[in-house]
Amino acid sequence: MSEVAVRDPEQAFVELRRKVRNAEVLSAAVERLLRELRFSGKLSVVVQNGHVLKSGYEEGYFRKSSG
Repeated sequence: MSEVAVRDPEQAFVELRRKVRNAEVLSAAVERLLRELRFSGKLSVVVQNGHVLKSGYEEGYFRKSSG
């Protein structure tokens, strides 16, 4: 899948949730989404024997944009 610049915050959030759900949280694309969303919360990854077992985030840390 090609990486596309995401402008709409709602679309970016949906993409972030998809990547977390699919354990793709260690990619540069996720870092770009986090920066775009101004995410300042907790993103967690559990790795065992080189495989991602679980990943998640805490939603309560998103900042609302002012306008």
